[in-house]
Amino acid sequence: MATTSMMTLSTGSKLVENAGHVQTQTLRRILQLNYGVEYLKKWFGERENLKHPNMDAYALESLFTSTVPLASHADLDPYIQRIADGDKAPLLTQQPITTLSLSSGTTDGRQKYVPFTVYSAQTTLQIFRLAAAYRSRVYPIREGGRILELIYSSKQFKTKGGLTTGTATTHYYASQEFKIKQEKTKSFTCSPEEVISSGDYKQSNYCHLLLGLFFSNQVEFITSTFAYSIVQAFSTFEEQWQELCNDIREGTLSPRINIPEMRKAVLEIISPNPSLASKIEGCCQELQNLDWCGLISTLWPNAKYVYSIMTGSMQHYLKKLRHYAGELPLVSADYGSTESWIGVNVDPYLPPEKVTFAVVPTFSYYEFIPLYRQKEDCNSAIDDFIEDKPVPLSHVKLGQQYEIVLTTFTGLYRYRLGDVVEVAGFHKGTPKLNFVCRRKLILTVNIDKNTEKDLQLVVERGSQLLSQARVELVDFTSHADIATNQIKGEVEEQVLSECCREMDASFVDHGYVVSRKTNSIGPLELCIVETGTFKKILDYFIGNGAAMSQFKTPRCTSNQVILRILNVCTIKRVYSTAYG
Repeated sequence: MATTSMMTLSTGSKLVENAGHVQTQTLRRILQLNYGVEYLKKWFGERENLKHPNMDAYALESLFTSTVPLASHADLDPYIQRIADGDKAPLLTQQPITTLSLSSGTTDGRQKYVPFTVYSAQTTLQIFRLAAAYRSRVYPIREGGRILELIYSSKQFKTKGGLTTGTATTHYYASQEFKIKQEKTKSFTCSPEEVISSGDYKQSNYCHLLLGLFFSNQVEFITSTFAYSIVQAFSTFEEQWQELCNDIREGTLSPRINIPEMRKAVLEIISPNPSLASKIEGCCQELQNLDWCGLISTLWPNAKYVYSIMTGSMQHYLKKLRHYAGELPLVSADYGSTESWIGVNVDPYLPPEKVTFAVVPTFSYYEFIPLYRQKEDCNSAIDDFIEDKPVPLSHVKLGQQYEIVLTTFTGLYRYRLGDVVEVAGFHKGTPKLNFVCRRKLILTVNIDKNTEKDLQLVVERGSQLLSQARVELVDFTSHADIATNQIKGEVEEQVLSECCREMDASFVDHGYVVSRKTNSIGPLELCIVETGTFKKILDYFIGNGAAMSQFKTPRCTSNQVILRILNVCTIKRVYSTAYG
């Protein structure tokens, strides 16, 4: 199944020039491979013509989209649970599903099962190779060089039915495709498997940094799944650099590393290097005086760029990442989800704020639900958008916003992903998407609807005042009762009051403004939390099975555990005076 489909993917022009036709054929392949599964029989019955090789692909596409309804995860969850419990019948795919992925769970605190097959790992390999080809045109790297990959697996476990379960990144790092990727791209990670798969991100992070420094002259670029992970790693580096230098000087390994397999693997690689340790020490002493500005470009002098997912909720970390990167370009990684890869960054020279993703038409079958903003005088709180009927990839329009719908080789049919994207252009015949926000991640107090992007803009307005006072906004989240920030540095009460007022006044949603003016919504409450609060939230998620490489700080949360952590750690509360 996967091999036939994967052979069609290349950087050639035919695929993208005929993206609409390729999409129709992709859907046909998915349906014929999974003919007779229980979920499809529910809608198609026993139609024998579906598996006939000569059935017209366009007729099949029309039949599928008119017969099979749009679905959420809740619609497919009963089938996935049966698979998790050991049901061997072909429920969603004809190919046996032996592995399940877990979504991050940082949106609503509940992780969800998603089928993972050999196709999942192969598409990951394919998009990494495809993306590397585009990057190498702009930032060529040396063959045989190394990558400082700040990547982390979580523990895998078994379901009631014996299926291996873990995050999609964990499955990929354990797969043969991860090893193949290094051979094909001629770039090798600094860290051995024992470091990546330790299950303890703090110990893994220390070893990643140690080995990255040990191979510093060979490192061609620095990467992690999310920008947050890179910022977190170098924030830790500021505290641990002296210990790291000592290990490089002596060829030892800190006692903080107590996992035997990891200690053994790292000690087999490193050896005493006093001159390198002295060089790094000198650099770090200078960097301290510069507040660590240019840390990455200074310590890894041959690195060409920093590569990671930098869109959506990761945009908040770009300022700090640029601070660490110095003059090194930031290159946004590609667009996908636990459910499927979607698009590749074909313009790696663009800054992350302007990045778009060209849809790869062979990975899944995509539909797009047109979305229109509610009129300003509309008081309906039912939804944040007005929807139109889904359209295929070939019918999307420039400038229009859509929610993505997926039909995958792994058993998801007309699955609403919940991502809002905008068509920003076309790469030959395939659309280039700009990620806008997660659709249901909205801060709703009364009749107002504020998306993740709205919240990001509000926080940016407020943080500008903090920057003028030389105070750094470390991270933030929000709740219908409070907006919570962690800041670094001392700040006067007046500055916080102005910051709170500016944030409150920056919400542009008509429902919010009206509700504030009529006192239907009380004043915005800005809570400042103590240093390390968001690390406690990270530790909570990691302790509940999430992987560091998958973690995203929730921008809007109703998770009671997170709210308790925030409340306990709050050291100051400020109220807005924007509306009197």
